[in-house]
Amino acid sequence: MDIGPHEGLLLVDKPAGLTSHDVVQAVRRHFRIAKVGHCGTLDPMATGLLLIVTGRATRLSQGLIGDDKEYFSTIRLGIATSTHDAEGEIVSQRPVPQLTGDALRQALARFTGDIYQTPPMVSAVKIDGQRLYVMARRGQEVERPARLIHIYAFELLAFTPPDLLEARVLCSKGTYVRTLANDLGEELGCGAHLAALRRTRCGSFRLDQARPLRDILTLAPQPAAIAPLLLPYRELLELVRRPS
Repeated sequence: MDIGPHEGLLLVDKPAGLTSHDVVQAVRRHFRIAKVGHCGTLDPMATGLLLIVTGRATRLSQGLIGDDKEYFSTIRLGIATSTHDAEGEIVSQRPVPQLTGDALRQALARFTGDIYQTPPMVSAVKIDGQRLYVMARRGQEVERPARLIHIYAFELLAFTPPDLLEARVLCSKGTYVRTLANDLGEELGCGAHLAALRRTRCGSFRLDQARPLRDILTLAPQPAAIAPLLLPYRELLELVRRPS
């Protein structure tokens, strides 16, 4: 098999304000590569590690999507939103109880392990063949089956009373950290939403290995220019085949 030097895995530090598809399109157009995909969506508000596959490496994306993820999150208590993050409309505002770091740690611990999570309406999950976010734009709300996920760690990093906390989340695929923030707010009785999110790890790949998208797009607009930044196809194939 003749594999081109532009086929492999690119680690991108995604900026806020772009969808994962926007990043795919930017890489495809700039480097003139016909096949480009991503492994695990990041919401537009979120920043951090996005795995981009090019050329025949797009065939390997399913072997990477299932990897565990690590995030650093900022959660604001007292305000719940329609999307469970700062981009949604406010749906409720409630007083925040007086909380200590220990009380928050105990609350976060209740969300670790195997838990069922209901996907938000504004998400890419399909119900009867339709994306939930498409239904949400039409003002529809439908029943969403809860899905089993695993939270390995939901760790309090900082608390700024009365309403702002920072937490590390280590979780399985399919986890919505913004819904985790919303559910934490309901557990505390005051509501909450995700104010900021940064993905720092996908499986064995770390954010410190990634390049900012703006830097990547300063390279020459031709397929060969991206080759030095890629984990080559054959190495990626071995990694995907390797037993976990």
